[in-house]
Amino acid sequence: MQKIKASITALGGYVPDYVLTNTELERMVDTNDEWITSRTGIKERRILKDPDQATAYIATQAVKELLEKSGTDPDEIDAIVFATTTPDYVFPATASLLAAEVGIKNAFGYDLSAACSGFLFALATGVSYIESGRYKKVLVVGADKMSSIVNYKERTSCIIFGDGGGAVLLEPSQNGYGIEDIVLHTDGKGYPYLHQKAGGSRNPASHHTVDNDMHYLFQEGATVFKIAVTNMSEAAGKIMERNNLKGADIAWLVPHQANKRIIDATAQRMDIGPEKVMMNIERYGNTTNGTIPLCLWDYEKHLKAGDKLVLAAFGGGFTWGSIYLTWGY
Repeated sequence: MQKIKASITALGGYVPDYVLTNTELERMVDTNDEWITSRTGIKERRILKDPDQATAYIATQAVKELLEKSGTDPDEIDAIVFATTTPDYVFPATASLLAAEVGIKNAFGYDLSAACSGFLFALATGVSYIESGRYKKVLVVGADKMSSIVNYKERTSCIIFGDGGGAVLLEPSQNGYGIEDIVLHTDGKGYPYLHQKAGGSRNPASHHTVDNDMHYLFQEGATVFKIAVTNMSEAAGKIMERNNLKGADIAWLVPHQANKRIIDATAQRMDIGPEKVMMNIERYGNTTNGTIPLCLWDYEKHLKAGDKLVLAAFGGGFTWGSIYLTWGY
């Protein structure tokens, strides 16, 4: 019996309308456009300003677009794997809120947390559901409202993050194209360098946690940068070696949009030029779980069936990994 292969058959994305520029950040913290751009590659980021809208809203817009573009009935969806670092609530899962908003009634769904690598972990999970033969249509979503946990008085982190997200539809491949290989890693020893100190069961919300800004993300930038450069590039290199791929074979590198210097190091490790690197960090910043699906969304018109793509990411936890796929349409 031939193995079932999972393929991406449709995608959608969404970023809020409000644009937070480097010039505006100059009026908020001690920074400037040149300093931000030279260190991160970011010129602006999108922010969801409405306090009544959160991550589920971002995902809802992306999924509605996906369903409309692909002509998929919400009742056809079997499962939702939702990667996010900023869920609307501790519970219920944001996947549940998304399903209700979109009208998905016949699926099970849940949230997955792996920081900036979350979309890769969620994609790998969705692939397993398709490969099992038990499910035919799986939505994989990556979305975050990072502005909800960013301290806009802390200049080293507030310049990096933005809001946005995207979604892909996984189905059994009809043409032989799809996800070919997956490399994923977790190392909990990296926790001290990138995390959110309060809001979970270890430090529940209290006057102390709020007064001490413990609900904002914390990052020791220099350490995270150094390890991210090494691990993200090595994961991409490893998946190429396992599949006997050369730089010339790759149509696109789809990297997590954390820092342009990290992206450049990964491309160099893979021996591919900048013309083969999907990049929108200049316009959106780091949307955490949203970066990779937003890249695919932005570059969709450039993709053709059979293109070889390498997805790569690094995130808090530490988590990192790479996925090799052939584009399905």
